[in-house]
Amino acid sequence: MVGEVQSVIRDLTHTEKTMLIVTHEMNFARAVCSRVFYMDQGGIYEEGTPDQIFDNPQKDLTRRFIRKLRVLELKVDSPDFDFAGAGTEIDSYCLQNDVSPSAKYRIRLAFEELTCNILKPVLGSTPLVISVEHSAENDETEITALYGGEKFDPAKSGDGFAYSVLESTVKDLSYRYDPNAEQTNAIRILI
Repeated sequence: MVGEVQSVIRDLTHTEKTMLIVTHEMNFARAVCSRVFYMDQGGIYEEGTPDQIFDNPQKDLTRRFIRKLRVLELKVDSPDFDFAGAGTEIDSYCLQNDVSPSAKYRIRLAFEELTCNILKPVLGSTPLVISVEHSAENDETEITALYGGEKFDPAKSGDGFAYSVLESTVKDLSYRYDPNAEQTNAIRILI
């Protein structure tokens, strides 16, 4: 029935009538729509043309939905944070999302080097928010570390050896500082 219903809707698009279609069939929506509304948090979360929404979503939840991202968020917010427990959470997350063993190893290594050896020794009790986003669509993982405070670029002022290990483990590594953001420092890692 799905194919038949889609065929009728495709035929109706040529009649110049306005239609409102609610669907989880993203390829179909992209093919027949002139305007896309992504609904989340009780309303319209983001809107735009199919190219804007599917190729360049501006908001996190839209991006996660369109790119089929699975997200794990870890908050390192106390001196006695359970790093072993975080490793177990990462392992479980990787297992649930069919992440390859080699990618899981690189994710764990990146998390450990970044948090234990680079950021926590310098930042002390400054809270860190680490997001791990795995895309089932392209089998890539992005790790984002956000933290406040003064500018701290780990490439220039952290543990040089740990940074070298981190850099050699990942595809891409970047840092940005925005004094106007709530979390002024951001590190992006692509695995």
